[in-house]
Amino acid sequence: MQHEVALAMLERNGLWLLQLRDNIENILYPGHWGLFGGHLDPEETPLQAVMRELKEEINWAPNQPLQHWFSDHRGTRLAHVFRGALEVPIEQLQLLEGDDLKLVCIDELASGQVWSEKHQQKRPIAPGLQIVIDRLLAEHP
Repeated sequence: MQHEVALAMLERNGLWLLQLRDNIENILYPGHWGLFGGHLDPEETPLQAVMRELKEEINWAPNQPLQHWFSDHRGTRLAHVFRGALEVPIEQLQLLEGDDLKLVCIDELASGQVWSEKHQQKRPIAPGLQIVIDRLLAEHP
């Protein structure tokens, strides 16, 4: 069975928005940094899903539609990755899902671990995020 997800790669002032996933055993990669987004509902397009997820997870909707960046099909997961600008300061976001959020530079993304102010420790980046990081690094050598 294939799982289809839509994810948002949001940029503000050269930094990228990440979500620290909840540390709950029954979710994929608990306690890891990932992107905001999630599964598509029945009859939902990837763009509709990513917009819905942003509203549900950080109570924010972009003024400009996010642009489809790429899709990646690995195993049973089809991920649609969208890119766009985070048009508001991070302080204006309301974290409704996840354990923490942070804007990070590309070097921190590439390191594989990101510091969580809330937990006062580095947490790993979810393995599924590596393809996104690789694409960013290819664009910004």
